[in-house]
Amino acid sequence: MAEQHRKITLDSGWLAARSTEVEYTGTQLTTTNPPPPSPFSPWMDAVVPGTVLATLVKNKVVPDPFYGLQNEAIIDIADSGREHYTFWFFTTFHCNLSANQHCDLNFRGINYSADVYLNGHEIILPKGMFRRHSLDVTDIIHPDGSNLLAVLVHPPDHPGTIPPKGGQGGDHEIGKDVTTQYVEGWDWIAPIRDRNTGIWDEVSVSVTGPVKIIDPHLVSSFFDDYKQAYLHTTTELENRSSWTAECSLSIQVTTEVEDSICLIEHLQTQNLSIPAKSRLQYTFPELFFSKPNLWWPNGMGKQSLYNVVIIIDVKGFGESDSWNHHFGFRKIESHIDDATGGRLFKVNGEPIFIRGGNWILSDGLLRLSKKRYNTDIKFHADMNFNMIRCWGGGLAERPEFYECCDYYGILVWQEFWITGDVDGRGVPVSNPNGPLDHDLFLFCARDTVKLLRNHPSLALWVGGNEQIPPDDINAALKNDLRVHPYFEHVDENSKPVGELSPNFRDPSQYLDGTRVYIQGSLWEGFADGEGNFTDGPYEIQNPEDFFKDDYYKYGFNPEVGSVGMPVASTIRATMPSEAWQIPVFKKLSDGYVEEVPNPIWEYHKYIPYSKPTHKVHDQILLYGAVKDLDDFCLKAQLVNYIQYRALLEGWTSRMWSKYTGVLIWKTQNPWTGLRGQFYDHLLDQTAGFYGCRSAAEPVHVQLNLASYFIEVVNTTSEELSNVAIEVSVWDLEGTCPYYSVHENLSLLPKKVAPIVEMKYPKSENPKPVYFLLLKLYNKSDHRIISRNFYWLHLAGGDYKLLEPYRKKKIPLTITSKVSVEGSTYNIQLHVKNTSKGPDSTSRLMDGFHYSTDTPEIVSCGPGKEHEIGWFKRVHRCFAGKSDDGLNVSEIKGYDVGVAFFLHFSVHDASKMGCKEGEDTRILPVHYSDNYFSLVPGESLPIKLSFEVPPGVNPRVILHGWNCLEGQTIL
Repeated sequence: MAEQHRKITLDSGWLAARSTEVEYTGTQLTTTNPPPPSPFSPWMDAVVPGTVLATLVKNKVVPDPFYGLQNEAIIDIADSGREHYTFWFFTTFHCNLSANQHCDLNFRGINYSADVYLNGHEIILPKGMFRRHSLDVTDIIHPDGSNLLAVLVHPPDHPGTIPPKGGQGGDHEIGKDVTTQYVEGWDWIAPIRDRNTGIWDEVSVSVTGPVKIIDPHLVSSFFDDYKQAYLHTTTELENRSSWTAECSLSIQVTTEVEDSICLIEHLQTQNLSIPAKSRLQYTFPELFFSKPNLWWPNGMGKQSLYNVVIIIDVKGFGESDSWNHHFGFRKIESHIDDATGGRLFKVNGEPIFIRGGNWILSDGLLRLSKKRYNTDIKFHADMNFNMIRCWGGGLAERPEFYECCDYYGILVWQEFWITGDVDGRGVPVSNPNGPLDHDLFLFCARDTVKLLRNHPSLALWVGGNEQIPPDDINAALKNDLRVHPYFEHVDENSKPVGELSPNFRDPSQYLDGTRVYIQGSLWEGFADGEGNFTDGPYEIQNPEDFFKDDYYKYGFNPEVGSVGMPVASTIRATMPSEAWQIPVFKKLSDGYVEEVPNPIWEYHKYIPYSKPTHKVHDQILLYGAVKDLDDFCLKAQLVNYIQYRALLEGWTSRMWSKYTGVLIWKTQNPWTGLRGQFYDHLLDQTAGFYGCRSAAEPVHVQLNLASYFIEVVNTTSEELSNVAIEVSVWDLEGTCPYYSVHENLSLLPKKVAPIVEMKYPKSENPKPVYFLLLKLYNKSDHRIISRNFYWLHLAGGDYKLLEPYRKKKIPLTITSKVSVEGSTYNIQLHVKNTSKGPDSTSRLMDGFHYSTDTPEIVSCGPGKEHEIGWFKRVHRCFAGKSDDGLNVSEIKGYDVGVAFFLHFSVHDASKMGCKEGEDTRILPVHYSDNYFSLVPGESLPIKLSFEVPPGVNPRVILHGWNCLEGQTIL
């Protein structure tokens, strides 16, 4: 049990058993007959929070449903009946109460209903996956503090059946309940056999005095151009005693000024009386803040957070209850943009161009954790994304998810539990009136709003995915989630309501009041805005098509998807050897190729890298014939990088002129799927991750693949002056046939600037395959603002010449510095292509003049300054370990050219050379960059961070297209 102030979290020590195998009642289990310790009993260690299926997998009662075809070996609830997945969960906890103390037993999420037994007393919990249950068990707690708890969990009422051919949401029966809808299967996931039955979210015991604090609401308002702010706070208070409580209610707001050093911004105390056995809503006097630190989305500024603490003291008792929450001062607005027809978002008055992704949930078996959430959301921030859409067929995401989004600056679009496929569309037409119990849906929705509304990252509520909720639900949500006038969009030339007078009606009196409610994901500024299926497409595209006028004609696309093949190690780790067979390439009469995957790939929803019906040639075969799984997956990574970089660059190329935002379907998979992902379920990134990371830089230099104009996208609020662009083309012989520098440029904020046409393809005798390196740098301090590397072929060509290029061996020097804090490794790498390029004549590269051999080009990531001192020490090292702790690895090579598509991986050294298929990787690893290329003489710093289990020695390995493969560099 994890114990906090006044709260005990029950997250370990649980047992579980199938209800039909337990001979005792709940009363008996929690009095005279608790589960026996015998290994022959039906009881097993349980996953709580988690699901029945997660518990069965943990105990190896059923095989891992995410491996190969093993999901087919698990009986589906449609065939077994609901009783098969009706389970008892049992635990004990210790809790002593003193005079006038009260105890609540809290369930933050149960799917779908439950019978709770505590010390022989029964409490029936109502239905609904997305509602909290807080039970006053003061009179049930044992005086000696030792308590027995048993919970009988029932599956959803309408688990449905799975049609032979699968389908979007199975037979749609699951939509009759208020629960997750993906569990009957979709075109990206197989069915979840227990339909997520279980105690799937936090269970806790909380102790308070006679008065309890319930669901405070925090809202900020600004005036004087965001230089001054008010904090409005309303909370509900419940007096559970039989006498009037004379209370002292205080609110404290602190901010962190340095590591672990906090400054108290406000401390206010109010006195009030609360009648016996009653509830009241209390609103604090407004707190004034001068020059508050603002919360900004990723790429726009800092994510400043204040800690708000509310404490209530009762006369004659002392501190009765407390509540705390991190809060960000920020204002989110949105409206339908006249120029594009898309919904345009503003944060703190600044327009924000949305680049993000669709999200289902971390894990299909609801094995959710703070640690996993932190990795997930940091990955999104690392890709330079600024929004996540929580899709309506998944979860109302958990507070821990939102805490990470608050910290990393990711805006969240949160949908309620409606999808077009399950709730009104499809053939035959699915549930035309949504869930059976509309009151239950609304109760869950309102409770979800109260749970999540204080998070600054939460940007908007949406009724459903590709569908509007039933009329009565939709009308109720519109009313409940109406926006306070201060947060409504107004004309640019007029001031917002309340701009000059902060004493307007308190927005914290609203259920939310600060965020817009949109009735569906295809309405009101998304897709065509009318609810038609105008999102997508969801398959491979010709990269240049993303830049064309006719590609997508609406202002904001909430879903556009593509491929997502992971690396070969993931295939071997998640599938048996018969699944290591690559697709059959079937050439059609029109010359296009159709991919035919093996049955296991098909089961895992593989999406091909060709689309004959849309005249998209197989993008993997552009690189030549494929030999085996490793070759296929490596070439897939090349395509992943190009595909997703082009997608985002195509959208940002039309920022504000045609588009206001795009959300990619989807960023990750909650199981071992083979489509639409930037990192796999094991948390290894695909190359598409780094294509997105490059394209979504706040300031980015790019090549328009349709016009071949070099463009700079500035999504920030700052004008950039005295910047320059360096353009260099490199051929497969290691020479530089095209070079130009464009200096004295100024880049306006929130603008796309076409700079110059890249004319190399129109030059005399251009090479059929070549590399292009673009660098945008600040001339005053030599800082690299953006670096972008392309591999390109002439129109109508392919990349087949890259196949013999693999035979070249390019020399590299890799210098590393390691620091270890506990179980966390932080590694700084400096990778240099040491091949000697051609002579050059006084070229200006990275802000330095060179007049002899090809210069050493030291590239830094966006916003990073040269680590000059460290680099000088690097250059003194030749091999082995230097005096100042730097390790140097020399990768032998004898050729000159671009070191192409380099990438690192981290492994458990003790497992290296083990049996085929065993996964030796240490995951996750956070890389500052990966899948990168270096021209002759160029250097790049790379940072790695990862955790290792006790006793494990990590090994960092370098892979590359044309360097010695699998080199251990650390």
